[in-house]
Amino acid sequence: MQQTIILGILVFDRIKEAGRTQEVLSKYADVIRTRLGFHELSDKVCSRLGTIVLVLQGYPEKWKPLEDELAQIGGVEIKRIKFDYMFK
Repeated sequence: MQQTIILGILVFDRIKEAGRTQEVLSKYADVIRTRLGFHELSDKVCSRLGTIVLVLQGYPEKWKPLEDELAQIGGVEIKRIKFDYMFK
């Protein structure tokens, strides 16, 4: 059975935690199939709040260390959606 998970990551202080978050994501780049990042940006505002959506593939035993390292970053909240499927 194959698995795909989507991680939703909310970074409360994007400016403070961006470097550490990027280091962790780069370390586990081999299991990240898709990565989308969002934050509000205008002429007057660069939001401290950021949202990242990750689609993970590959070996599920590698996903847990990624989640654990992200959870160690202060001001980060993680939500997980898991899909199980079989190809015919």
